Amino acid sequence: MNAIPLSGISASHIEAVRRDHPAAFGNPSSRLRLWGIWIAVIAYTLGSLWYFEVWKLATMSDPVWRLLKAMVTWKDMESWRYGDIYTAIAQTLAMAFLGTLLASCAALLIGFFAARNTMPFVLIRQVVRRILDVLRGVDQLVWGLVFVRAVGLGPLAGVLAIFISDTGTLSKLYSEAIENIDRKQVEGIRATGAGPIKVVRYGYLPQVLPVFISQALYFFESSTRSATILGLVGAGGIGMIIIERFRANLFDQVTFVVLNVLVCIFVIDWLSKKIRARFIGQQGH
Repeated sequence: MNAIPLSGISASHIEAVRRDHPAAFGNPSSRLRLWGIWIAVIAYTLGSLWYFEVWKLATMSDPVWRLLKAMVTWKDMESWRYGDIYTAIAQTLAMAFLGTLLASCAALLIGFFAARNTMPFVLIRQVVRRILDVLRGVDQLVWGLVFVRAVGLGPLAGVLAIFISDTGTLSKLYSEAIENIDRKQVEGIRATGAGPIKVVRYGYLPQVLPVFISQALYFFESSTRSATILGLVGAGGIGMIIIERFRANLFDQVTFVVLNVLVCIFVIDWLSKKIRARFIGQQGH
């Protein structure tokens, strides 16, 4: 490649290079398109702030500070009925655990029907996937309202809502994990003359089980938070205690309950890490 001095570069040289390498000089139309996208995003953001009247936050400082003060000023702690609070927390944890456990077991089976490499029949696979779309497309809170109306108030409605919602999401995640396995191990097991069940047992499960355990543990932690929200619609658990205390303006007790829920979530996260390290292993940095 010969170097050309700047004094020797003419307009014809520039045009030739521009013609041979148009991307090096930029594209005016793409630059205008990029500016148009940025202008549209900024305009939409400003329009949304105006539509939702965000300036009202400036006039809400006094009520917010009074609420925060009431939440951190704890009074008459001896009359807080701790038994009801901790019973509701235990109920919430049981809802999350049972709902996630049932969803994990169901997703373990459904995932094989939704995976491309284990379900060769396109019609069946597509039907299963569309059903899963419906299950996870409806928010968990909506499922809670449905089951509260179906089975009545109580934790059973929360368990069913978590089970249905988590089944849809876990089944999709499990099917994707199944589709991404190493096929050589499966082919090796099949070459020994093993039947379909043994192929799944020794070819698929050893590869996907660590992923299944990790995702199930994460969903248990997530379902604990969800179970708290489900209680607000009558699905039992600590959510009902929170909404009752809110309605009674007992904001200090609400803070105490929320702190206890946070401690439970921290403990679940710590235990999840221990279980993942036990079954999956971890690499030191």
